[in-house]
Amino acid sequence: QVQLVESGGGSVLAGGSLRLSCTASEYTYRSYCIAWFRQAPGKEREGVASIDRRSGSGDTRYADSVKGRFTTSQDNAANTVYLQMSSLKPEDTGMYYCAADSNCYTPLQETDFRYWGQGTQVLVSS
Repeated sequence: QVQLVESGGGSVLAGGSLRLSCTASEYTYRSYCIAWFRQAPGKEREGVASIDRRSGSGDTRYADSVKGRFTTSQDNAANTVYLQMSSLKPEDTGMYYCAADSNCYTPLQETDFRYWGQGTQVLVSS
């Protein structure tokens, strides 16, 4: 069974940092590409980062909008993927989701992922 649970959202001032967590079921964590998406009010869901967990490669990719500010990493002992967000901007505000599936295409597209967590809210104020 594929399970994804996000946590770590909250409110922060512009320039601040937050770390999101996505804890997956063991099979999901070890076998799938895990990605981070976000959705601002009134906008489409946007892929921001991915980490390829297939065969333990750990390859990471980032959208241009977050490159250099966001970092995704993994904790194998906890079956958890993290999204460390730094130098946050008001335009980073939105609901953040982790998603998983068997492929790790670029660019990240919502339709390529079948499994989703419930989301965690991030609010960046100026």
